[in-house]
Amino acid sequence: MIESCARTPPSRSTGIFSDIRMFLLHKPPLETHIRFKSPDERLNYSHMIVQRLGINVENYNILNIHHIGINVPPKYVFEELLSWSGDSTCWPNHIARVSRIDNSLENIQIYLFGKKRIPFGLSPLFNLNAIKIQRIPGTYDFDNARYLLYKCSGGYPIGIFFMYVISPLSEQNESEQSQLFFVVGFNFYGKESWSERNIINRIWEIIHDRVTTNTMYRFKQLCEWRFGKIQGGIE
Repeated sequence: MIESCARTPPSRSTGIFSDIRMFLLHKPPLETHIRFKSPDERLNYSHMIVQRLGINVENYNILNIHHIGINVPPKYVFEELLSWSGDSTCWPNHIARVSRIDNSLENIQIYLFGKKRIPFGLSPLFNLNAIKIQRIPGTYDFDNARYLLYKCSGGYPIGIFFMYVISPLSEQNESEQSQLFFVVGFNFYGKESWSERNIINRIWEIIHDRVTTNTMYRFKQLCEWRFGKIQGGIE
């Protein structure tokens, strides 16, 4: 069982350099990136997760999956996900500022260094347009699945992104009350040949995996700390 990290909330980044230190240079105590022994194992695991989402993961050259257990009920974890914004302490907002369009999670833009005025007509780092936000588990969802599923475009080559919360699965030996997944599938701007360039894959994996692991660990820390305050009756 993963030890709770709920004693204190995640510290707030104060600028670009602290974002780099907290999200890129810092190595958290937990590894969240799921590593597979073979492409078939990755494909089978991917299908197990995304089968209810109505997307075809084979459309994307790489599917990257991160997972962490959180000792908080799934409903509460999902409510915390819904608060994702430019003020979130779990996200490197000085490097990649989150901006909700009309204060809605349906459409989000993420700007490099928070600059909305982008020269030369370039795109934001990300454009996230919701395909589906599953706020309440479906009637036949035995694992209490809730998720935010986005189609992504912009200056970074992601095709889909979703955050997915479920109850623990006994066959996976999961013990925490909630299991959180961050999943991305991307296609290098539609250039399939890029997926064969190992140096591109490697650079992307190093940056993405470190930032995602820190983000998820800080999110776990925030959820468990806040829920602990509620349980302890602390205002």
